[in-house]
Amino acid sequence: SGPLKDMDFFVQEGGGPRILHQFTLEPPAVSFRASGEKAGIIDIEPRTGILYINGSLDWETQQVHKLQVESLDESGSRVKGPYAVTIYVEDINDNPPEFNQTEYSGVVRQNSRPGKPFMYVYATDRDDPTTPHAQLSYSILHHFPKYFEEMLFQIDNVTGAISPTKTGSYYLDPLKQDTFTLVVSVKDMGGATTNAFASSVDVVITVMESLWKAPPTIYIKENSTQVHPVNITKVQSNEPGVIYDLFEKEKLPRLPFSVSEDGDIYVTEPLDREEKESYTFFVVSKDDTGELVDKPLQIHVIVEDINDNPPLCQQDLTIIEVQENEKEGSNIGTVLAMDMDEKGTLNSRLRFHIQSQEPEFPSKNLFYIQQDTGTLQLTGRSLSKRDSAKYFLKVLVTDPQFQTVCDVEVHVIDINDQIPIFEKSDYDSVTLAENTPIGTVILEIQATDADEPATGSSLIIYQVKEGDPNNTFIIETDSETNRGFVKINKALDFETMPVYNLVINATNPEPLVQGVQYNSSSLTTFKVFVTNVDEPPVFQKPVYKTEVSEDIPVNTLVMTVEAYDPEGDSVRTYKENRSNTLACGKILFLQKSYLPVESGLGGLGGTQKSKAFLVLQLRDVNDNYPQISMDNPTFFCYPVSGGEKTLIQAIDADELLFYSKFTFSLADEMNARNNWEISKYNATHAYLSPKHANFEEKVYDVPIILNDNGNPPLENKVNLKVSICKCSSENSCF
Repeated sequence: SGPLKDMDFFVQEGGGPRILHQFTLEPPAVSFRASGEKAGIIDIEPRTGILYINGSLDWETQQVHKLQVESLDESGSRVKGPYAVTIYVEDINDNPPEFNQTEYSGVVRQNSRPGKPFMYVYATDRDDPTTPHAQLSYSILHHFPKYFEEMLFQIDNVTGAISPTKTGSYYLDPLKQDTFTLVVSVKDMGGATTNAFASSVDVVITVMESLWKAPPTIYIKENSTQVHPVNITKVQSNEPGVIYDLFEKEKLPRLPFSVSEDGDIYVTEPLDREEKESYTFFVVSKDDTGELVDKPLQIHVIVEDINDNPPLCQQDLTIIEVQENEKEGSNIGTVLAMDMDEKGTLNSRLRFHIQSQEPEFPSKNLFYIQQDTGTLQLTGRSLSKRDSAKYFLKVLVTDPQFQTVCDVEVHVIDINDQIPIFEKSDYDSVTLAENTPIGTVILEIQATDADEPATGSSLIIYQVKEGDPNNTFIIETDSETNRGFVKINKALDFETMPVYNLVINATNPEPLVQGVQYNSSSLTTFKVFVTNVDEPPVFQKPVYKTEVSEDIPVNTLVMTVEAYDPEGDSVRTYKENRSNTLACGKILFLQKSYLPVESGLGGLGGTQKSKAFLVLQLRDVNDNYPQISMDNPTFFCYPVSGGEKTLIQAIDADELLFYSKFTFSLADEMNARNNWEISKYNATHAYLSPKHANFEEKVYDVPIILNDNGNPPLENKVNLKVSICKCSSENSCF
């Protein structure tokens, strides 16, 4: 209760009669009066001032009731007011949602995009839309028939949009199932509470064949004279308003095709099969965001051939060689031609015909050509070079529409029916010193051949047929003159072969014709006498090598050097230097003497000398004791604080393999092991460190034992000078 003033009240709809407020009277007021939107159930008791509702308010009928209340005196005159009293009706969830249709029907295309709506359902709720009472949520209750565990359709719970799922997009097929019934539910309270109101409706969906399908292979005749662009096919997406585009499967300088906004595909220019016989490209559909709507479709175009190319000779001039003895009917060659039109069609079928022959001697039709293969044959007797060395043919090559003439030359080749004949049957003899250099020409020979010059029938090859078992001689031919040059191929040796009785033959690289054979006219003889030359002695080896240890005793035999004289004379050996030690790698002289052996080396007037090399490799012995490297003085800064260490290095004058791994230790003297400590760093270095800080400022001797672990191992004790000194700021000893 309270005095009269402007007031607002919030009242839930329904609920029956109730008291809202009591206004108190203030003299001289004796009563109250209310007017306005009382809806027949809102009023005030005049004497008591009780504001009441005599019934139930309904939000769906009226959401706000506006009243004016005033106080009156005994005469009925207004004392205070009127004051505004506003009653706001609060909604309660007392209305179930309702669909705007009793049944829905829709059409979906096969392979439609997942999540793309093809229809909507719509429901309303009379409750306050600003409250959860009218917040609706859609769902699919049932799916008939249901072939899969996964749903084929889905619904947006806010908008009521129905679309295929991924499974549905893949499996929907009108040939398997063309109708589905969905039971769609709608709930208020956002579907989040168990006491929400719900309604349901049937949605009948018809599945239809996809509009988006690749057309069959398209055939376009080449070099079309139509006005371009020419429509060749059409595609259509399952969704309206898409954007069509083409892209290439292969990178081409240009793609002679285009697509319109309606999905019509055009060829934009005449095509040439000889340039490209087929095209493969893709057409895509996109939405306004550029996202693909459908899977790309492959378009395959085959360019059909027309007969627009004449035959072509594969060679400007075809040259065919024929031997004189070729028989009647022999295949002598083929005239090659081609046609750029499509293979395996009549457009590229070629036929051959001999148009002319020059000269027409000894007859007109010496040649025949197979009309479908271009193979040339002889029609009559063998050709004779005496009749004509060349024949010129014009061969007509035709396809169903065009023709070309190919030029052919037939060369008549002389057959090898003549043998080489030597100008001399005996070239007497020649005398050579056994030291004549290899490659020396010792004789020139000549044979002639009556066959056609500069052919394999007339070229002469000379060979030593007899008398040269070791191939000591070789014969080279001048191909222009057929002159032969006999040369020394290997060194002559009087002691091995003092006389050669050579038989030389002359042949052709081209085989002789049947019935013709080489005879004595193609043979000649020749003698070679080898004279002796006083030769130097010969060592058994050009180089003598041995290895000895560096500590080998004096007068030890290190090797034996052997030599002989080709003529069987005595030989002597001596070192070039006469010192008592043998220097590694010095040259030894081997001597041959005509003096008696007893006469010694003095007066060696007519001697022959040879040289051999002696290589004496010295093998290192582990004979050097390891030492400490003194390159860097060893010191520690005074006063010693502890934890310092310095690196020391062991060295050895022996070969590397003998000191690859040193060991370091402290000698048990001068209290070294109580004052110092050694630890290994690597194979050649170790750390030396003080064991305490009680050192004076002076130089200490640290006895260190080094072992080189060689074979045999050598050990050495070294007194290392270690300074304990005052240091500069750079940690160097003053």
